[in-house]
Amino acid sequence: MKQPDERDVAARNSERDVSETGFAALGLDPRIASALAALGYEEPTPVQRAAIPPLLEGRDVLAQAATGTGKTAAFALPLLSRVNTSAKGAERTSALILVPTRELAMQVAEAVHRYGKPMGVSALAVYGGSSMEMQVRALKRGVDVVIATPGRALDHIRRHTLQMTSLKTVVLDEADEMLDMGFAEDLEAILEATPKSRQTALFSATLPPRIASIAKRQLRDPVLVTIDREVVPDGEAARVRQVAYIVPRAHKMTALARVLDIEQPTSAIVFCRTRTEVDELSETLMARGLRADALHGGLSQDQRDRVMTKFRTKKTDLLIATDVAARGLDVKHVSHVVNFDVPADAESYVHRIGRTGRAGREGVAITLAEPREHRLLRNIERMTSQRIEIAQVPTVDDLRAHRLELVRTTLRETIMEGGLDKFRGIVESLAGEFDVMDIAAAAVKLFDSNDETDEPDIPAVQPRTDDRGSRDNSRGREGARDSAREGGRPSRGGEEEAPRGAKAAKRSKPEWSVARLWVGAGRKLKMRPGDLVGAIANEVGIDASVIGAIQIADGYSTVEVPEEIAEDIITALRNTTIKGKKVLVRRDRMR
Repeated sequence: MKQPDERDVAARNSERDVSETGFAALGLDPRIASALAALGYEEPTPVQRAAIPPLLEGRDVLAQAATGTGKTAAFALPLLSRVNTSAKGAERTSALILVPTRELAMQVAEAVHRYGKPMGVSALAVYGGSSMEMQVRALKRGVDVVIATPGRALDHIRRHTLQMTSLKTVVLDEADEMLDMGFAEDLEAILEATPKSRQTALFSATLPPRIASIAKRQLRDPVLVTIDREVVPDGEAARVRQVAYIVPRAHKMTALARVLDIEQPTSAIVFCRTRTEVDELSETLMARGLRADALHGGLSQDQRDRVMTKFRTKKTDLLIATDVAARGLDVKHVSHVVNFDVPADAESYVHRIGRTGRAGREGVAITLAEPREHRLLRNIERMTSQRIEIAQVPTVDDLRAHRLELVRTTLRETIMEGGLDKFRGIVESLAGEFDVMDIAAAAVKLFDSNDETDEPDIPAVQPRTDDRGSRDNSRGREGARDSAREGGRPSRGGEEEAPRGAKAAKRSKPEWSVARLWVGAGRKLKMRPGDLVGAIANEVGIDASVIGAIQIADGYSTVEVPEEIAEDIITALRNTTIKGKKVLVRRDRMR
């Protein structure tokens, strides 16, 4: 009998090893299971165990699963089994994955490429801000899986460059985020353009009524999958120390620098609300000698890639980012998360601090809150059932004491290491003239060159607990501007809530100082309020609630935005596409 050669034995051993893994037991294609084993995947997560079997059976799935639970593999692995790699040309596309941001599109595309490599599956990330012509050429050549942001996907569908004829699977990833960013109408239009026979999977961190409504209309008898964050064994759970510093806005930069001096993070993400804040903060921190990089919607894709490569390889200590730009990032070595402003809601806070304290490591979540934001901290505590410690900003004396303690620790370690003989001669030569203690103190003084600082102490403040008191009513335009930058609406004081209008698209006029912008696209280009809201929220990284009245005319549109960030918005919109076109954006001259 013919003896098997070494390659045959190795192949069978490999197949036996794969068959014994949890992924193979789910019914995945053996080639995919082999790829997962090669990538180091051993056991499926709860969402993967629950979602993969029904998706392989062709069932629709409605899944509630948070970021970090393994949901990308949960929908990517089954759809790969339905890909027909023998098809050619523009009609080759068999799966469409919709995601809220370009960063997440790139991340999912990379994952699909890795999982499907043994099968020769091709994946393409399609998003605004990159070359439409290059995307069109790639789609015409043929691609198996398209991962797209809603706006750009709809552009390609209307241009007939994204063909739906062979589409078998549609996935909506982070559906709640897409709705929050104003993509509801785009999603409906995309789903209506896809074949009725398609398989649909909807993944969302939350299942609010809007998600339930889409699921009822667009999914057929879906399997409901609800996955909480996996409970990890004792000793492995995320351990995050949460602390807040109450500090006036004028002193925030100084407070941040001092806190970073004390904390000495090995790798930190600092969250800001606007691109302007991100740029200013990163420049200021770099001027102080810290290794910091900015990440926001105004950067080109090449710039973003370079920033993230530096951060992942620990060539940058601090990543200064907006929420939108940081969505979808998966970096496991983050020791600290800093909220330069209090997040507008508890979900955003939880999502931010979830990036530290992973895999059993200890993490620190730091929040810089203004006195009037104390109630926001209390709201977050109530909703998360977690305590946030209120601490005092380090004083100049605290910094000096901390630096001296570092010197003391370093000296102790140096003494323990030994190898001091060649320096004893210097000390002995001075010992005849000076006291040995004075010689040692002089050496410490030289070593601690940063002992002196000219910074004044930050005034101690007490948090305001009155939510709607007279102080809030007297804030005027300055307070309104701050609220606009924070992505929330200012307090109305004792006023009654304005009655709801006939249509949400009319959007009530903001109560802070506003700028009206003129956008060179209107009804003739099928511009809708949601298109403007989605573009501004996505590109600038602000909450949609700060966007005011929107008017759509035949050839143009106008939109009211906070004066404080108007120039950021103009720059961002000029550098992206709306409805698939570059449009002129300027301040409205009729105002």
